[in-house]
Amino acid sequence: MAQFRTLDQLDVAGKRVLLRLDLNVPVKDGRVTDPTRIDRSSATVQALIDRDAKVIILSHFGRPDGKRVESMSLRPIAEALGVALGGRKVGFAEDCVGPVAEKAVAALKKGEVLLLENLRFHPGEEKNDPDFAKALARLGDLYVNDAFSCAHRAHASTEGIAHLLPAAAGLLMQAELDHLTKALETPQRPVAAIVGGAKVSTKLDLLGNLVRKVDLLVIGGGMANTFLFANGIAIGKSLAERDMAETARSVLKKARDAGCDILLPEDATVAAKLEPGIDSRTVDINAVPPDQMILDVGPRTADAIARRLEGCRTLVWNGPLGAFETEPFDEGTARLAVKVAELTRQGRLLSVAGGGDTVAALGKVGVVNALTYVSTAGGAFLEWLEGKTLPGVKALQDAAKKG
Repeated sequence: MAQFRTLDQLDVAGKRVLLRLDLNVPVKDGRVTDPTRIDRSSATVQALIDRDAKVIILSHFGRPDGKRVESMSLRPIAEALGVALGGRKVGFAEDCVGPVAEKAVAALKKGEVLLLENLRFHPGEEKNDPDFAKALARLGDLYVNDAFSCAHRAHASTEGIAHLLPAAAGLLMQAELDHLTKALETPQRPVAAIVGGAKVSTKLDLLGNLVRKVDLLVIGGGMANTFLFANGIAIGKSLAERDMAETARSVLKKARDAGCDILLPEDATVAAKLEPGIDSRTVDINAVPPDQMILDVGPRTADAIARRLEGCRTLVWNGPLGAFETEPFDEGTARLAVKVAELTRQGRLLSVAGGGDTVAALGKVGVVNALTYVSTAGGAFLEWLEGKTLPGVKALQDAAKKG
């Protein structure tokens, strides 16, 4: 992967640092209900404060479609960010460009923090409008992007501005890129990938890229049903994209040609429908009743995956193995999460996981902090695994080349 500047390569003392964060967090009744992203971003903010920078934070919130929507103001985020910074006061400007923003920035002293209003109140943000990017750039001397979760979008604050100011990656961005590089670009082998989720069609690019890069590919969730169906296995009333059978067979062939071993369920937990408290049982994968649905992998499959992972050195995980939100169909994912955490703690496995459902499943079991790295990036994490170029990352790399 091409290199990019990091925070320690910037002289930030006394400088106005435009810091792009992803503060798009859940808010209810004016209060942040899940500060995870804010907490993760606070390390970069604190590092800049400690080095006497004037920190000017840029972020989006929701989808206001280029118009001011009061319910999507970033004002409530300022207080939550202050809490994450140990009670520090975080200023707030009612706009992110123009006279209001300029006046607020001009008043900043060394070590102070200012949060600007929602970038998406201006249509120029999502359009990556050059004039909007220039208006943002006028507010700062340096640019730091710490929003890997937004790096797959070519917006003014994630891509355009990086060409206008000396640019570097923040601590969170650096950690994401370092761990993903270790997992897929320069991994210790054998490398395993676990891919779950409902549909093959949404993860075709991912599967196509992974079969060329990993030694073992575990397929779970609803998408495993499509592969089972493609192999001629009766799957009852299970969720599956039956019209994607030929595509699934094509993926299996690509895997064979690339020397990638694909592991599909050997047994399954089935029920008549997906609802809490429903009667369920475990059956061999070749004995799924016609009136039942596959809703989780069975214990035999979970044990088989665990055994295979014992011989691997690197793991990338995206997607649960079953309908983990509803008990008891979380058991396969939970058993595997515990095993991955155990191997990671023992130093036998470098484990990188990401995607909203994956993070939620790991959190349910309480092992998020036991893995090597868990990304909250969602779409950007998925596109990286698909082998796509992320505009926000490329902009940092291009900036580093320019010197």
